[in-house]
Amino acid sequence: MSWTSLNLWAQESETELLKQARVTKHQAKKIALAKVKRGAIKCVALEKENGVLIWSVDIAQPPKKDLTDVWVDATTGKITAIEVETLPRRKK
Repeated sequence: MSWTSLNLWAQESETELLKQARVTKHQAKKIALAKVKRGAIKCVALEKENGVLIWSVDIAQPPKKDLTDVWVDATTGKITAIEVETLPRRKK
């Protein structure tokens, strides 16, 4: 499989996932930020996890170095998981 066809497949599958989502990206961001106070969104992705369509919202809370990953169910808008991801420390 070439990179071009792989890239087209990824775009198509993302389009298919978006068709299934009832909660918009904007709504998922608002839901996640309501749970994680004083945060800044770093990344939002629509994914299937364990067969469930979710928005994965990564939130930073400076001065903390860790990211909080909030999973918002893309069909119900309910938060299904919150996980703190510890980023590797850089050596000086």
